[in-house]
Amino acid sequence: MTVNILMPALSPTMTEGKLAKWNKSEGDEVVAGDVIAEIETDKATMELEAVEEGVLGKIVVSEGTEGVAVNALIAVMLEDGEDASAADAAASSAQTPAPEPAAQPTESATEPAPTPAPAPQPTPQAAPASDGTRLFASPLAKRMAADAGIDISAVPGSGPHGRIVKTDVEAAISGGGAQAAPEQAQPQTAAPAAPAAPSLPATIPSAGSYTEIPNSNIRKIIAERLTASSRDIPSYMVTVDCEIDKLLEMRKDLNGRSPEGDGAYKISVNDFIVRAVALTMRKVPGVNASWTEAAILQYDDIDVSIAVATEDGLITPIVRNADQKGLAEISIEMKDLAMRARENKLMPEEFQGGGFTISNLGMFGVKEFTSIINPPQSCILSVGAGEQRPVVKEGALGIATVMTCTLASDHRTVDGALAAQFLKAFKAMVEDPLTMLL
Repeated sequence: MTVNILMPALSPTMTEGKLAKWNKSEGDEVVAGDVIAEIETDKATMELEAVEEGVLGKIVVSEGTEGVAVNALIAVMLEDGEDASAADAAASSAQTPAPEPAAQPTESATEPAPTPAPAPQPTPQAAPASDGTRLFASPLAKRMAADAGIDISAVPGSGPHGRIVKTDVEAAISGGGAQAAPEQAQPQTAAPAAPAAPSLPATIPSAGSYTEIPNSNIRKIIAERLTASSRDIPSYMVTVDCEIDKLLEMRKDLNGRSPEGDGAYKISVNDFIVRAVALTMRKVPGVNASWTEAAILQYDDIDVSIAVATEDGLITPIVRNADQKGLAEISIEMKDLAMRARENKLMPEEFQGGGFTISNLGMFGVKEFTSIINPPQSCILSVGAGEQRPVVKEGALGIATVMTCTLASDHRTVDGALAAQFLKAFKAMVEDPLTMLL
């Protein structure tokens, strides 16, 4: 019996993706767990694992194809004893649209139109947790659980951050640790029609020639999310100037103490900012929250997102439990996250979530700027460059290295006084960096 390979949903916001690359060709043997394709999601490029053994009989969607809907058929796999004609038949059957109802005479317009044939249903996917939270599970684990009739939400995960992997499902199957998922009638809905290609706006008169750069999936999602943020979130800005001469002296001293070899580190100003933000969030937990219509969700864990520029756009890898990590650990982790972010090698749990974002343009010489809030978070801190400026101390004019930081906040969750309280505590910590080591 042929096995349909469908476009998986590899992130919570993914509705379509780009089939970036096929790692197997038609006729190649496939073993469960093999990486057969690479899928470009709305955040990164992810690997698609095979869930069964067989032969890749037919590739339905060629590599490089964009806008492939989640659960759309992308390939057909053959089992032992089947030939290529079975794959062609399966692909044709899955792609054949439902017949349109025959036209009715005008005089019988009052009679109900015949019901169109239902569209073919995709292979069952693992359901989300019953409490509505997002499940983190590999595609292989989801498919194995669905085939075995196991409720994957009841399977404990042993992967990173509780991700459910193949061995967890195998343990549940052999030990009976998870209850079978209740059978539910699946609503039959017609497959949505492919959206028409958006028309390009008229070019600017007398603008000359131009180059058309197609929008990547990541760029499209950035546009959608930030447009929604600007439209729907009542945000406001609060700015503070921080003197960082003591911080720069401590940075130089700590880097001079870095060991040789694997334990070597090079702490940046941004690492100090991540540490200061995390410790300040612990003092002012109200900024670590999200708005919902029913309640404000205040998070217990302090997970700090850091905006990283890639060729396709911004991505925000997360330093988990940042308040529990020292400067050297933050520095080493951030370098690894930033490198893999630029190579599109982050796992979903490494960039999904976070309670607060930092955007730092100081390395580009930007003095001051504001950022758009990254929903569902409530705050984002924009960090400018440290530069020498005239300051007044005890009635005398002097010079200090000053860094301007601007906090954008969602007024539904963070009032102005709370934002000011956060910046006051943050400024005190940055200007007296020894307090970060306590």
